[in-house]
Amino acid sequence: MLKIAVTVVLLYFVFRKVPFADVKYRLLHANYWWMLAALISFFISMIVSSWRLISFFKSIGLKLNPKFNFRLYLLGLFYNFILPGGIGGDGYKIYLLHKNYNLPAKKVFWAIMFDRLSGLWAIGLITVGLIFLIPQIDIHIGIPLGIFAAASAIYYFVAYKFFREYTRYFFEAHLKAIFVQGFQVIAIVFVLIGQDFTGKFSPYLLSFLISALATIIPISVGGAGIRETVFTYLTKWFPMEKSLAVFLPGTFYIISLIVALLGIYYVIRPKRLEDGLPKSEKPTETNA
Repeated sequence: MLKIAVTVVLLYFVFRKVPFADVKYRLLHANYWWMLAALISFFISMIVSSWRLISFFKSIGLKLNPKFNFRLYLLGLFYNFILPGGIGGDGYKIYLLHKNYNLPAKKVFWAIMFDRLSGLWAIGLITVGLIFLIPQIDIHIGIPLGIFAAASAIYYFVAYKFFREYTRYFFEAHLKAIFVQGFQVIAIVFVLIGQDFTGKFSPYLLSFLISALATIIPISVGGAGIRETVFTYLTKWFPMEKSLAVFLPGTFYIISLIVALLGIYYVIRPKRLEDGLPKSEKPTETNA
């Protein structure tokens, strides 16, 4: 109930500043072929994201059937939308994999945590690239590059020093993370094109990535309201049309919800989830 209340309050704040009728008009007059392209691009990002997670699972000796892993990933997306805290899907993955593979829950937790961290790293990388395309951000090129390079070095050092087991496929996973975020950025580009947008894309794309960072703390339903609030605030700094700035995160929420709802199939038919899961296979224990 708290997440619903937060979502309602945030959206109320947004639509006090941006007329709901303007956003509704954009939705009703969108080019739905480009919207479909955005949906497909986001779905591809989820496929790659589940593939990225496999890299960290391999690090702890957990070799999952790719099809089963993707089914579990979709179910996790669905649970993240409906369960309190926004981490219900991750909790279910930890429970199910611990139960079926007798692997310490702590190991599965850290594999999932590093999967999330790789996504944040990729967002940071693309954000640095976009900063240079926005004249309103008057900063020397070396500053964001230096900060990102230093943060990346510290990130890898800490991971290698204290979580060496999870760095076996570290670079492979982070390369996949770039593709995950790249496909999501492309989805936003498609939504913009579907609005017959001919202006500068970079302010909207950078705002999208900043809003993604803001949704790390799960205080609303699926991030709804948070992204819109961030976009609305950033219109003060970046040259963005307000109704479009609210329409973009709203559309992204709808797209992500549509994909997440695919996971409900495995709630209705749980046996289908476990097709291809080798019950007798145990993961190879590795030393940290």
